[in-house]
Amino acid sequence: MAEELKAKGNAAFAQKDYKNAIDYFTQAIQLDGSNHILYSNRSACYASEKNYRSAVEDATKCTNLKPDWAKGWSRKGAALHGLGDLSAAKAAYEEGLKFDPRNAQLLNGLKSVEAAQSSAGGDGGFNPFAKMTSQLNDPKFIEKLASNPETSSLLGDAGFMTKLQNIQKNPGSIMSELNDPRMMKVIGMLMGIDINMKGEDDAAANDNEATPSESPKFESAPKEEAKPEPAAQPMEEDKSPEEIEEQASEGALRKKADEAKQIGNENYKKRNFPVAIENYKKAWDTYKDITYLNNLAAAYYEADELDNCESTCKEAIEQGRELRADFKLIAKALGRLGTTYQKRGDLATAIEYYQRSLTEHRSPDTLTKLKDVEKLKEKQDRESYINPDKADEARSKGNDLFKSGDFAGAIKEYTEMTKRAPTDPRGFGNRAAAYLKVMAPAECIRDCNQAIQLDPLFAKAYVRKAQALFMLKDYGKCIDACNAAADVDRKEPNTGKNIREIESQLQKCMNAMAAQRQNETEEETMARIQNDPDVLAILQDPAMQAILGQARENPAALMEHMKSPVVKSKIDKLIASGVIRLG
Repeated sequence: MAEELKAKGNAAFAQKDYKNAIDYFTQAIQLDGSNHILYSNRSACYASEKNYRSAVEDATKCTNLKPDWAKGWSRKGAALHGLGDLSAAKAAYEEGLKFDPRNAQLLNGLKSVEAAQSSAGGDGGFNPFAKMTSQLNDPKFIEKLASNPETSSLLGDAGFMTKLQNIQKNPGSIMSELNDPRMMKVIGMLMGIDINMKGEDDAAANDNEATPSESPKFESAPKEEAKPEPAAQPMEEDKSPEEIEEQASEGALRKKADEAKQIGNENYKKRNFPVAIENYKKAWDTYKDITYLNNLAAAYYEADELDNCESTCKEAIEQGRELRADFKLIAKALGRLGTTYQKRGDLATAIEYYQRSLTEHRSPDTLTKLKDVEKLKEKQDRESYINPDKADEARSKGNDLFKSGDFAGAIKEYTEMTKRAPTDPRGFGNRAAAYLKVMAPAECIRDCNQAIQLDPLFAKAYVRKAQALFMLKDYGKCIDACNAAADVDRKEPNTGKNIREIESQLQKCMNAMAAQRQNETEEETMARIQNDPDVLAILQDPAMQAILGQARENPAALMEHMKSPVVKSKIDKLIASGVIRLG
């Protein structure tokens, strides 16, 4: 549940729906309060809402839970920067760099803080403005306002108190409020100096009574002059922390990383994988884009370093979530994990990762790989299940059940035999016999065809097929099956042992067809023949026309032709249909 809420929070953040994102992360934290990433993500949301105090609290909790995680210190530095506490922000960035000296976000954050300190005129990390904005968020701030005679009256000014609350959320906006005399009183209180806030006439009358050192005057500068330079701004008004971090990581670092990647690609094509690996690592160390990790994983895969490939793919997935990378890139890392496990022969895990990849991005290539490995896994499972001894046990049990009249139980055991010995036609032949007993002719025909494919001389399979076709009242195909059975039964190893059963089935078929045309007139017979494609095909066959012509002149010649199984089958059909009348 925590992971699901985290995913919803990430999605809401991507849509700039920070309030809902905060709600999702808060719910997730209630379920898993030890997950440092949840605090990190909620800190980013608070910072995007300009609620830097809460952002600092969450970032601090994150670094307490995971002190060696550079990202947490980056979060804390950004939140402190937004709060205006530049010294503390600098310390946070420097602490993070102890764990990841090349971290682009930390390096750029540190540069931004140092530029802000320089712009604000700070020396040695001390910055009066940073101190002042930090005091704005002091829990005792309201108490200080109430205890100071110059500012206590401001507590009753609802409009001004609302303005103060907004400044607490976004301390940088205080620079645009310097023309408000009430704000000058607050600044004087925070900085520990007594600012003369009398009217213009009173101030002129007292010019000789106060020296600049005793009562310094603050002139209200124009808004455009009061705004700090872009490099000194703690946060851009319309950017989220993630966007600012990404923007800060662009430029020279990205260019340098791409140059290393290009060298890696050239060596990858040449199958010089050690050099490719070295340069992909360099690209990733320079700039955090999981494209470099995906390329690194591909190089490890081709170099048969599957353990390194696996760990790199998993790092790409984890970092991709953190960096909110394109789902296609994460899907690619998941897909490569699939190919890695497939190469190892772990098809079940390969299928799992292919499926996870498709949930991120439905790639036709990954879909094809999934289908292929599923077929391979199915074949592997079948082959691993083969056991001739177990097959004989199942066949014996099936025979006993068949004899006792438990045909459903026999079908179950014969099915087990077909799995244990898929190349033994007896399993399919015996199951076909059981299907006949439960009046399932279609299933019987399917098993007979499989048995015949495995053993073309399996006469019993032909007989059972003929019986199933008779059950379906497909008399034409039943005659064909009977004649095929008779032809096979004459050969080794059968030697005619099934001939009586075959002739009996053929006679049943002939009788059934004769019963159908009983009391039929010649006109009705002709009409039926015209609608029977099998009979018409026989009558239109030039060879059969010649044979029938000979039979009219010499009936004994017909018996000679019927020694051929093919001719006999056609003659039987003509007799059964009433075209040829005997006697």
